[in-house]
Amino acid sequence: MIGVRMVQRVSSTRWFAKVAPHVIPALDRAVHRLTGGRYLLSTQMLPGLILTSTGARSGQLRRTPLACMPQDDGKSWLLVGSNFGRPGHPAWSHNLLAHPEASISWRGQDIPVTARLLAGEERAEAWQALLAFWPPYATYQARVTRQIRLFRLTQAP
Repeated sequence: MIGVRMVQRVSSTRWFAKVAPHVIPALDRAVHRLTGGRYLLSTQMLPGLILTSTGARSGQLRRTPLACMPQDDGKSWLLVGSNFGRPGHPAWSHNLLAHPEASISWRGQDIPVTARLLAGEERAEAWQALLAFWPPYATYQARVTRQIRLFRLTQAP
C-alpha cells in the first residue's frame, strides 16, 4: 500500500494540479482507444470511466476520462468535479447540468446513464464516502472556495 499512499501524496500537491490535467486525460484517451475501450491508464490507482456528454454550449459530444467511485454493483457511479483542486468547475460538470443524459465507457462496455447533481444530506454522505475512498479530495476542496460538485450517474433503463 506504500504505492497508493505515495500517489495520494503526490496527487495532493499544487504541482500535480498544474501538470496532471494536461497529461493524464490525454494518456487515458490514448490507452482507451488503443485497447478498444477496455483499459485506462489511471485505473492503476482509481476506478475510471470515459464520460461522453453533450457540450453545454456547443451541443457537440465530449469524451472525458474521469476517476469514479462505482456503487450498487456497477449500476451507479459517483463523479467528483474536483478539477484537480483548481479554481472553476470542470467543463464536463457544466455539460451534465445542461444535458444530464450521457453515456460512459465502463470496463469496455458502453452504458447509457443519467446524471444527477447531489445536494444536502445525500451529498454530505457521498462526500464522506469519497474521502474514505480517496483522501486527496479533501486537499482539493481546501484549495478552492467553490463547493466541489458531486454527481451520481445511474444506468438508464
